[in-house]
Amino acid sequence: MGDRGKVLRLDVAIYLVCAAFAIPTAIWSEFYGYRVWGNFASVAYVLGAAHAIWLMTSTGTSWLRSRWVPVGLVAGLGMVVPLIVLVFRRLTGSDWVIKPFQWAAQPEVWVIERSAQLLFDTGTPYVDIAALPRPPEVNDYTPYGPAMTIFGIPRALLSGAITDARIMFALTTIVTIALALKLLGWPKVPVRAAHLAIVSPLTALTFAVAGPDLAIIGLIILSGALAARGKTVWCGVVLAVVVSMKLSALPAVVVIIFYVVTTRAGRTSSIRSGLLRFGTAIIGVTALLNIPVLIVHPGAFVEHVIKFPSGTGMITSPAASPLPGHLIASMGQVGHVVALVLLGLTALALTIWLFVHPPATGSAAMLKAAIGLGAAILMVPASRYGYLVYPLVLWGAAMTFSVAERAASRPAQPRDLNTIPAR
Repeated sequence: MGDRGKVLRLDVAIYLVCAAFAIPTAIWSEFYGYRVWGNFASVAYVLGAAHAIWLMTSTGTSWLRSRWVPVGLVAGLGMVVPLIVLVFRRLTGSDWVIKPFQWAAQPEVWVIERSAQLLFDTGTPYVDIAALPRPPEVNDYTPYGPAMTIFGIPRALLSGAITDARIMFALTTIVTIALALKLLGWPKVPVRAAHLAIVSPLTALTFAVAGPDLAIIGLIILSGALAARGKTVWCGVVLAVVVSMKLSALPAVVVIIFYVVTTRAGRTSSIRSGLLRFGTAIIGVTALLNIPVLIVHPGAFVEHVIKFPSGTGMITSPAASPLPGHLIASMGQVGHVVALVLLGLTALALTIWLFVHPPATGSAAMLKAAIGLGAAILMVPASRYGYLVYPLVLWGAAMTFSVAERAASRPAQPRDLNTIPAR
């Protein structure tokens, strides 16, 4: 069987590891949505492993023998089906309750929908924490930029399952990835890239119970594809939206800015003019999305978007993980300061790395964005292991960009003059 046997054995291992995550989640998770996801995903992963074993032990040419079959199974049974179940389960009323076992959606979904309603009512998507007649709690906070409010607008205006913010996140993710693939010339996505970007429990679980991070990732990948195709103004617009959705995505934004600038700087005056338009798009759209909210209540913006995620707000974020930044920050006030210093040093090291070795291709930009975000996630004081979905999906994107780049670099096949029809 040779190389194919090695590939299939790794497939089996991947699906079994994923199942080893999903099965305990289905049985023991404190979150209702996690358990629903785990029940469906466990079946999908086990069937995926069985399919890979079947490929190893049999022969044939049926379409069922494609390694994409279990990927599609995970996407359908492990992502779409639990999302639909949870969206309709949520209609019975499960928001803003204390017990996680009653949550049909994770709190980020509720607070983003609330932010849209607050924007209509008060001109700002943020609760005035200082004005609350009670001690603040974690769900009073919306640790996202103003652009994230867009996803909550349907629920603020209408009711029903289709207005669930997760539907908007899912649609945005799918559309942005499809647009990126189109820009890249519809490259043949490696199955291993799909394992990282789709099959991974971090992606599948996030898709079903929450979703904002996947929408941000989709926009990051789209911005990379736009940059690779020289559409710098639109790339700047998308980057401005990303940074206005979640500041923690900033490392990826910086990488793509380096990619655009270093691959186009110092050439013709028209290209320099394009870089100027690129910078204007980033600054202008960022200002357009953020300044109106800052004008209405600058204190609320700073408390929610900057202080709370960094652990310096009126209350600290409950985000916890065994990652280094959180472990160091949990050692008290001194530990928190040390964690912030280490985070700053990490950012400095990544910036120097980009100056010394700027990304020269779209695939390099995606890979460096994955590394940058991964390093930041490891060192940020308030961190969850689920945030590792960023580097995993971007790693898969880098593999796909690489396929597109190799296809574009191949010389065009000469035409056989004997096949040209006579006129």
